[in-house]
Amino acid sequence: MNESLLLNAKDIDRILTRMAHEITEKSSFNPDKTALIGIRTRGIYLAERLKKKIHAIENHLLDLGSLDISFHRDDLDQRTSLPVVGVTEITFNITGREIILVDDVLYTGRTVRAALDELMDFGRPDRILLAVLIDRGHRELPIRPDFVGKNIPTHEQDSIRLHLSESDGKDEVILQCP
Repeated sequence: MNESLLLNAKDIDRILTRMAHEITEKSSFNPDKTALIGIRTRGIYLAERLKKKIHAIENHLLDLGSLDISFHRDDLDQRTSLPVVGVTEITFNITGREIILVDDVLYTGRTVRAALDELMDFGRPDRILLAVLIDRGHRELPIRPDFVGKNIPTHEQDSIRLHLSESDGKDEVILQCP
């Protein structure tokens, strides 16, 4: 398998800074009504980083939550092992809020669909926006991100591996090709 380094730590940091600016410049951005919710696992770390960057720009700390989608996946019956179940932590009311759902890599859209199902168990936001670090295409569902760090066109058999210091000890994006 061939591997190529696509993004290093500096690239990822620069991309997240740009995304934070895009979020704050969005016409409907209201720091009192906007909240970030990261999809477990790496989406949570990206949401935490975006929260810090938005705080540096707006001098306002957004509410931050995390979402575990294990039981909302549509492939549970196709898995050979049970999923590792995490905890959803949303300690604020999402009803009437603008929620920015944060994920690491957008591929088929099935993870985001599961996240939307889980999120609706907690209330009815006014609006849900999607922020992803990497969009690699190949959607199976009609899901489009509102904030994209980097579009990386891939072949379906390719794999994108995102490593973050919080879980993997370093920040990088690797493309793996057969």
